[in-house]
Amino acid sequence: MDDGTTVSIIIPVKPGGRVTALERLRLLDYPPEQVELTITEGCWPSRQRNEAAGGAAGKLLLFLDDDALLTPGHLNRVVAHFTGPRIAVVGGPSLTPPGDSPFQRTLGIALASWLGGGGARNRYRATGGPRETGERELILCNLAYRRDVFLSLGGLDERLYPNEENELLDRTGRQGWRLIHDPALAVCRSQRPTYRAFARQFFGYGRGRGEQTRIAGVRGVADFIPSLFLLYLCCAALLRHPLGALPLACYGAVVVGFSLVEALRAGLPSAGFRLLAIYPILHFSYGAGLIRGLMAPRFLRDHGKAPVVTLRRVKPLGAPWPETF
Repeated sequence: MDDGTTVSIIIPVKPGGRVTALERLRLLDYPPEQVELTITEGCWPSRQRNEAAGGAAGKLLLFLDDDALLTPGHLNRVVAHFTGPRIAVVGGPSLTPPGDSPFQRTLGIALASWLGGGGARNRYRATGGPRETGERELILCNLAYRRDVFLSLGGLDERLYPNEENELLDRTGRQGWRLIHDPALAVCRSQRPTYRAFARQFFGYGRGRGEQTRIAGVRGVADFIPSLFLLYLCCAALLRHPLGALPLACYGAVVVGFSLVEALRAGLPSAGFRLLAIYPILHFSYGAGLIRGLMAPRFLRDHGKAPVVTLRRVKPLGAPWPETF
């Protein structure tokens, strides 16, 4: 990218929703006249982001969630990465704020661990240095795209939410573009406040992966392990047999081991007890969601009119940050 690179920040929000990310944007040390900010209201984020991207004026698109909190140097570091050849995407992790409740911090511990986050755990922890990557390490609440590449690929597949970014990132990589993960480009976002909300979140993630699989094919065998284990648990006859119960016993031992180790590693011993429940909730919710997404994807039955999207240009290029949002 040349000097004077313009950036369009796009934040989707539900109608009437609060955007807590806004105040941090005033603290960015990037030239304000080179930044555009659009709030896009609606109930289907993939369409909201596409609509905003289509009308954006910046050379780069920065997708944030409404609660993603940036550091002052975020945009400068993002733009610097795009000087490399054929770099189309730059992103970083989403970290749990230290001020979150002990329960929310425990969720962050689970997601950043191998047992909880698996190949996607680097979305939730800052480790290593900048590196070329794929869709497993990148997350849409903190993702920058070259606008011309985004539009040339047709943007996000609006049949998907969530997992719309995963499908697009796969397509981007197959076109020969490079994707960069930089752990220093972290944003802070609070985790879900209750077990129920967390279970719903991961049921949705699993359903999104199932729907993505229906559209784009299988991208990784590991995605199906929670679903296969859930189906195994439904086979009561197997569990009554001594050997049939062995996988369950092994799973329990692994959960106990990881719960203790990860809680001590994080310096939050009380998290060990919560992790004993959180790991199974994560796995079984995701597994059930993936089965639902494979068997009954929403895009096969949603034939109504397109959801309404409202764009609000909070700050155009060439203007200072407004005194109030």
